[in-house]
Amino acid sequence: MGIFAKIARELYLPHLAPDFAYVHEAPFYGRAHFQAAYDTASNATNGFTQVDEETLTRVLVEAPRSLLVFRTMLGLTKDEFAHSTTIAGEQAGLEELSAGKIDSMERRGTATKLNQARVAARTIALVMGGTLFGESPPGLISKQNKPDTENGWTSASAFARDGVPYYVFLHQRHYGGAFRQILDATSTLRGDLIEDAVELLFTEQRIPFLRTGSHNQAEIADRFEVRVTPAPDFVVFDDAGSLRAMLECKGTNNGGTARDKALRFARLRDESVRLGGVPLLAILGGIGWARINDALGPVVRDTEGRVFTLSTLNSMLDVAPFPSLIGTAPAPVTE
Repeated sequence: MGIFAKIARELYLPHLAPDFAYVHEAPFYGRAHFQAAYDTASNATNGFTQVDEETLTRVLVEAPRSLLVFRTMLGLTKDEFAHSTTIAGEQAGLEELSAGKIDSMERRGTATKLNQARVAARTIALVMGGTLFGESPPGLISKQNKPDTENGWTSASAFARDGVPYYVFLHQRHYGGAFRQILDATSTLRGDLIEDAVELLFTEQRIPFLRTGSHNQAEIADRFEVRVTPAPDFVVFDDAGSLRAMLECKGTNNGGTARDKALRFARLRDESVRLGGVPLLAILGGIGWARINDALGPVVRDTEGRVFTLSTLNSMLDVAPFPSLIGTAPAPVTE
């Protein structure tokens, strides 16, 4: 393994990009969207000083996006706020809000009925007043025990008026995790980043391929006799329908996870051998693969050096079997 680790360190490690340094663009989590909702909520409540239920109800009817600001004050997720409206609504004979309705109000400002706004307003008022959930059990603290809500609306209005000390701002980032919400919201996008790039390359170069998923596992097994489950992320074939390559895409910024994911390539290598030596390629991303000896090194070994990253993806076209497959897939139909 020592020789593969040395090769991995010298030839492959330099091409691993620190993708942890970036997040996907997501307008809903952008500053402009939130600031517009905040300005509306603040202006309509006179800096969060006029916050009786009737005022909150009116604000939510007239500006549904403002719910984003109030929910963020409470520190509740959409699902948690939806459940909270169930509790608050039962006490007043009001129907709860669904998480989907909450999302549509905050994201698109969809029209909101009076009773929908009323149950949301009642929930906000009760949580800020510290009466909806009761006392904290031993060993737990309320989510309202944070600087801007520890004294209810008094704290919120004071912060709105005087600003937030920088140490408080940084502490809340430390407490909640920097970019945690947007990372969770875009986890699928991040997971598909490498696969999407490979699919785009194959499509542009007209290389015949199938991108596998839960919907076509049986097809991969029947058509190409690939028995390993789940099937590799991509199978590449020629115009006769014969399997020519298998590709597996793996991204991680955690060394321990990279080590675990490396085991997948050992299984795929065995399948490659069983199928008569079909080339196995790895497309890797993230600095987790900087773990050399038991992660990147074994992948280099199991793929016989056919390891690529997003920055070296085009170089894959120079490796067999791709030169002979370029341009063999039907041209995409354009309208």
